[in-house]
Amino acid sequence: MTISPLLAGLCDDAALFPPGNAPMDAAVPAHLAHERSDHAALVGPFVFPAPRLGELPAIVAQQDGELELSLTVPAGTDAVPAALEQLRSMDGVKLVAMEIGVPDGQAPDALLTALGEIAAAAPGVEIFVEVPRDDRRPAILAGLVGTPYSAKFRTGGVVATAYPDEAELAAAIHTVATSGVRFKATAGLHHAVRNTDPDTGFEQHGFLNLMLATHRATDGATVEEIAATLADRDGTALAGALAGLSAEAVDALRANFRSFGTCSISDPLTELVGLGLVPRSSTEPSAPTGSVDSTSTEEGPLA
Repeated sequence: MTISPLLAGLCDDAALFPPGNAPMDAAVPAHLAHERSDHAALVGPFVFPAPRLGELPAIVAQQDGELELSLTVPAGTDAVPAALEQLRSMDGVKLVAMEIGVPDGQAPDALLTALGEIAAAAPGVEIFVEVPRDDRRPAILAGLVGTPYSAKFRTGGVVATAYPDEAELAAAIHTVATSGVRFKATAGLHHAVRNTDPDTGFEQHGFLNLMLATHRATDGATVEEIAATLADRDGTALAGALAGLSAEAVDALRANFRSFGTCSISDPLTELVGLGLVPRSSTEPSAPTGSVDSTSTEEGPLA
């Protein structure tokens, strides 16, 4: 089954992270099973926390196939060299990306210097910077312009304050879309379409909203227009607008919005099928299903 270019590599597998917290000995084989399924093209790398690298060799040794990792390093750039050293001696694993936190007190210029050293030590690895929601954000985003580094935006968590409202997220999307900085999103994207969680009451962003908002941002929309797209709860309209994009528009969208982290591959897949963006037969592989959806906040550590 063919996954369209609109959705290729959209879902990074963050099964280990809250609220999923899948056991590693179940999450790793489940990820590899998804990679063998007919929806494999939807699936990005396995998101893995650097503090748990010591647990990985024993699990990988029991598997067939290479595990592609996106390594989260919440402690920041200072913790990266030790993590890279651990990975160099590990068989059956390929590092394809790193998602690096920015600790309190790290200045934007110091961050960029450290990123240059990391890129030299890990050629070919895509580097994401988790851009903090503080007064350093504008300078960090400006510093990423024209570099090979990408941004990572946190879009939710386990408390209401972890969710940026439409205006805040729209401003972030507008900034990266108009400056050519790639980004990924993580946490709180439990559904394809914006919704109110019935248990917590949290207002949650939808990943299709983010995709269409990114397209409109690259097409010249204002921050206010982007915010309106993020607030849209009409899933049929969102899916229809995305399905109607030209090949060139899809390429531009996905060059900007790389992926999002999700604790479950099956949940977004099921919703994409329901909205007509993925053929129904793609929900019929033998790959295990997940019990929960998107990733939560970084503390813990989280994706």
